[in-house]
Amino acid sequence: MINDKKFNFRVYGLLIDKGKNVLLSDEEEKGIRYSKFPGGGLEFGEGLIDALKREFIEECDLQVEIISHFYTTDFFVASAFGGGQLISVYYLVKALQNFQFKISTSEFDFEEQTSDSKQCFRLVNIKDLHEDSVTFPVDQHVVKLIKEQFL
Repeated sequence: MINDKKFNFRVYGLLIDKGKNVLLSDEEEKGIRYSKFPGGGLEFGEGLIDALKREFIEECDLQVEIISHFYTTDFFVASAFGGGQLISVYYLVKALQNFQFKISTSEFDFEEQTSDSKQCFRLVNIKDLHEDSVTFPVDQHVVKLIKEQFL
């Protein structure tokens, strides 16, 4: 019997500053918009920590230090990226340098970006963070956990 079940492993960073603001990424791919925590999929042969550090460099040219594990998906979710079952791992991270990218004050502030892939970042205070601040179900669950731990 051939096992055709797939798993999609993704890793995300929760960058929370001293003012209790969390970094969110607003993205658009081929006309579909979504908000999420910075991070993404593992590449073959890559570990979680290396993948997360790579994602932060690729997405926002930011070096981060991994502080601690925060959460790993503990319920079934079908992957929106690549099919299969989604396994998401979240880490608390801290920036090792000042932000060199624009922090937007509004959602989907893509300015003059014209490619099929657009991205911008914003800081949202945890007290103003809500489940609908992010698009995907696991991120929405993580929002509840963040509010429980940091408020």
